[in-house]
Amino acid sequence: MPNRAGFTIIEVVIVLAISAILATITIPRAARFIDGIEVRGAVTEALSMFSLARQYAIANSTQTSLDIDPLARTMSVRSSGQIVVERDLGAAHGVSIGTNRSSITYSPIGVGYGAANFTMTLSRGRAADTIYVSRLGRVRR
Repeated sequence: MPNRAGFTIIEVVIVLAISAILATITIPRAARFIDGIEVRGAVTEALSMFSLARQYAIANSTQTSLDIDPLARTMSVRSSGQIVVERDLGAAHGVSIGTNRSSITYSPIGVGYGAANFTMTLSRGRAADTIYVSRLGRVRR
């Protein structure tokens, strides 16, 4: 009988078992890594919305509000009753928003009203990050 090239069933089972073990180790780590990337992206976007609202108030010498809707997972900058910019962080990054206030108003000189001890938490899976706003409207992570 001629020699046949190929694998035995035992060799195939061992390779599949090793592949399964490696997959159970790497897939959860990859998911946590992706969650972290999305949260960091959402935090960066939220920080830019805070900055935009403050800069818009200063540039146009008008009160400008940053409204946060945790249920819809959106943020919007509003001035003179009109929405200047709206961003859906939930759809863009798949994050949940937790906050202790629903809005911050910036004065024409850039001071934040309703910003005292403001916190906003963005989370997805096991990854989370918090944004803090001081009494003067300064934002930090």
